[in-house]
Amino acid sequence: MITTSSWPGRAALMVAHCAGMVDLVALPLWVGTLIGQYGFDPQQAGGLATLFLAAAVLASVTLAPRFGRLPRRAVVAVGFAVAGLAFFGASLRQDFAALALLHALAGLAAGAALSVTHGTIARSANPHRLFAVVGIALGVFAIAFFAVVPPLLAAVGGVALFRVFAAVMAVAAFVALFAFPQADAAPAGDSTAPAPAAAAPMPRAVWFGIVGIACMGLVQAMTFAFLERVGSDRGFGPAAVAGVLVALSLVNLLPAALAALLEKRWSARAVLLSGPVLQALLVALIMQSTVFAPYAAAASVFAAVMIFTHTFGFGLLARLDASGRALAATPAMLMTGAAIGPILGGTLVKAFGYGSLAVAAAAIAALAVACFSRLPAPAGAPARSVLA
Repeated sequence: MITTSSWPGRAALMVAHCAGMVDLVALPLWVGTLIGQYGFDPQQAGGLATLFLAAAVLASVTLAPRFGRLPRRAVVAVGFAVAGLAFFGASLRQDFAALALLHALAGLAAGAALSVTHGTIARSANPHRLFAVVGIALGVFAIAFFAVVPPLLAAVGGVALFRVFAAVMAVAAFVALFAFPQADAAPAGDSTAPAPAAAAPMPRAVWFGIVGIACMGLVQAMTFAFLERVGSDRGFGPAAVAGVLVALSLVNLLPAALAALLEKRWSARAVLLSGPVLQALLVALIMQSTVFAPYAAAASVFAAVMIFTHTFGFGLLARLDASGRALAATPAMLMTGAAIGPILGGTLVKAFGYGSLAVAAAAIAALAVACFSRLPAPAGAPARSVLA
């Protein structure tokens, strides 16, 4: 029996997390390719990314309450297989309507698979640590992605992006079919039985955590979608901007590992209260800097803030809701904000310029902090502040 405590099970969760969270890695190139090589304006390009993310939210919201009753391996394997086919179809089309339909289909399928993946992680013996492990895998995936995809785009064109997405989804489907684990809390031999706490209502505080993480996901996507474009439009040059994306992928190896090491030393609640503030400050640097060095420094660590903060949030919410249902909705938490982000960002940039994203980020960060302030510190949590 493959469980989340076994290496085959952990490897399958790593691959599924990387495939399902491909937007967290690829969004700048995704939107940039749709603008630069497909000829869409920022609002249209952001809208296509939003369709993928909104469909993933819909799938996650639909499946999360039913997490305990789902045939998990089948959902993950079929979900990624369908997403791969949809992305391959997207590589064959250039028109907006067809791409919109295929983005939505890919989002529904990948969102379903990712929802089950995160619910399974939440039901492991140590959700914080296992989520950190899959986060490290995402950092490694990001390095490989940025090493391979930009040269392919230069050589082949925008079609290469969707074929890479299709290949990633196909690998995830294959691995899930043979190695996706049972949740550790499920009764032996029964991968579909609900957790003992499944019937209990979720604590009210969990909903504040969900909204706070969605707010951070909104700022992440709104900014990340235009990170490559703002560098290009400021005249920093393709090579310099590509170097920033590579640096970002290298830095992304660190936050999940640090979150695992600091699990017992830093208060999860204090990390959650600090994360949105730091995120908004980095947005201001990225979007308002006319000099390369501040832009590059802020952009390189921007995604790391979200990864580090969310790892602590994942662990805290797993302790507050033992059923796994809240964290089966992790794609909805991240992608509700992320779904709005690209089209909101595109609309703001089109109407008011890049500086407007910094103002929006500050307002959303204030809402996130207000939500996280309603989360309790779980019993036995470290009292030490992140500033200690």
